[in-house]
Amino acid sequence: MPMSPAEPADRLGRWSAGRGPLYLLLAARLRRLVDEGELPPGTALPPDRVLAATLAVGRGTVVAAYEQLRREGRITRRQGSGTRVAGPPRTAPQESTGAPVFLHLLEPRDDDTILLACAAPTAPPPILRAAYERALSRLATVEDDIGYHPSGHPELRRAVARHYARRGVPTDPGQILVTNGGQQALSLLARAFVQPGGTVLAEAPTYPGALEAFREHAVHLRTLPVGLDGFAAATRSPARRPDLAYLVTTHHNPTGAVLPQLARRRLAAAAADADIPLIDDEVLADLAFPGHHMPSPLAAFGTPVISVGSLSKSVWRGLRVGWVRAARPVADRLARLRAVHDLGGNLPAQLAAAELLPDLEEHCREASADRRARHDHLRAQLARQLPEWDAPAVTGGTTLWVRLPHGDGDSFAQIRRCAPRRRYGPAPRRRRAARQGTGRLRGQQAVPAHPLPGRHRPADRGSTPAGVGVARPPRRTRAGRPGAPVTGGLTPAPRPVLRSPVRG
Repeated sequence: MPMSPAEPADRLGRWSAGRGPLYLLLAARLRRLVDEGELPPGTALPPDRVLAATLAVGRGTVVAAYEQLRREGRITRRQGSGTRVAGPPRTAPQESTGAPVFLHLLEPRDDDTILLACAAPTAPPPILRAAYERALSRLATVEDDIGYHPSGHPELRRAVARHYARRGVPTDPGQILVTNGGQQALSLLARAFVQPGGTVLAEAPTYPGALEAFREHAVHLRTLPVGLDGFAAATRSPARRPDLAYLVTTHHNPTGAVLPQLARRRLAAAAADADIPLIDDEVLADLAFPGHHMPSPLAAFGTPVISVGSLSKSVWRGLRVGWVRAARPVADRLARLRAVHDLGGNLPAQLAAAELLPDLEEHCREASADRRARHDHLRAQLARQLPEWDAPAVTGGTTLWVRLPHGDGDSFAQIRRCAPRRRYGPAPRRRRAARQGTGRLRGQQAVPAHPLPGRHRPADRGSTPAGVGVARPPRRTRAGRPGAPVTGGLTPAPRPVLRSPVRG
């Protein structure tokens, strides 16, 4: 399968993070992709100039890296035929993900790298430790339970149902499926509702992990503006009737937008009229800043709505507990699909989640003032140090979406990876964190349906890093397609001082 010019920055990951000449670092990462089968024999690699432009390095760097691999016999280079992985073409293994949101998590960790690919609490809060203490004491009394619960432990399902009831959405525990985090919930929903060649409606931009779950099933992704504006018209297209729709209604990832109450009601009604399942990703819904009242959950307005929740952003991402709220037949079907791959989640974690859910709203309120302070401080620092950047305020969540005054978003992301090293030699921790903290939003999620102001990530309670999303006004490419925004990172020093690592 050809390696498109848009892929290398994503598939190569943090290739420039080590020590030594850039061409050797690039060759080492390409070598690993070849040796691990990610680039099978016969794969066409991008031309020198194209890859150099994509990675924001000199053409000589790419030429030297390719030449190193050619001498090793891993690639072939012929005039007129381009550069290919050595060996006879063969059927490639199933393609793995190239999304930075996942690849950053798979990179080796070291003491000199701060990971900014995900904005979430970096340490378990006291409320979680207390919940585990109560759960483990109760676990000692468990008898006559083999521990397999594909739908989730009954106590946690009841706790999640009560959580929705407190938010104004009466829910039966039978409508709840417990999952190992929100990502597994999205994967199960993709498996349940879409077939290869089917169509999924999604916002642009949106959470890339959701799009990867859909792409795994070879679906056609159609994008609409944030809030799925134009949903009713899109569902009337007989040629491409969507099988499923996905959005983030509250503290949208990455723009931070909140869909108004009336728009929620209209969207749910349109989904019901078209009989199209509508996934509302609520992982960030509990992260409102003080003084901001959020609209009713989308599920309050119609049965086609399937809600996805998780404790990863509100409590700790190491607590792999999520859920799906849906009509009971849908929840039962998802449980049957899950049972084939996963007989049930971690029981102590589910019991701990059941213990802390009654106090979740209070915990989020206590943490909201800290997140708001970080949000305000970061915006103030951006305004002081980068006044040409436009970073509108948000009402909650973990992201800001920043509009750059000029330039190419792809190049910005790559320059942040490589430039500090070239300018400063061995990068100190702060600048190296900046170099590894940027990445381009790849694929459909990067196609802006209309010009959007951008946004950033204030860190959650107890965390040090804060991410930043960076956007530029859409540019027209030769194909007439808008260019892609990028995501990236800012690293504040320990509270309350924040430094911007992107200063020249």
